[in-house]
Amino acid sequence: MAFASFLGRVLFASVFILSAYQEFSDFGLDGGPAAKAIGPKFDVFTKHVHSHVAVQVPDIEVKRLAAAAIALKGIGGIFFIFGSNLGAFLLILHQLIATPILYDFYNYESWNTEFTRLFIEFTQNVALLGALLFFVGMKNSIPRRQSKKVPKTKTV
Repeated sequence: MAFASFLGRVLFASVFILSAYQEFSDFGLDGGPAAKAIGPKFDVFTKHVHSHVAVQVPDIEVKRLAAAAIALKGIGGIFFIFGSNLGAFLLILHQLIATPILYDFYNYESWNTEFTRLFIEFTQNVALLGALLFFVGMKNSIPRRQSKKVPKTKTV
């Protein structure tokens, strides 16, 4: 059972690690394709948040945002393989930040094909987030192994 759990974590984390590796390989001086894809979507997201919630999102350089996403996915994925809660929390943080920015289906009409594509990818990322939350919940619900040592009674 331990091997199946490890294999499942490796397969699950491979989605994040391979994505981080690809983005890291293409990063370059300008942040690469990841920064170019995030840039306009992040601008739309900040305007959307500001207009609906009246909260000013801080100005963040898109290159740094892409680098942070790569780091969260890469480090979180590696830690997750070894069953670390820290890895799961890093991946949860990535999913919470990246999903509403990258998959902005809410900016399109429902009849638009882009809406359908983005909504499907959004729900897939929400499913990944749910699996991470499930992992954390299950890991915290399993009782720690008790010591098998029986305390010796003192004789007088």
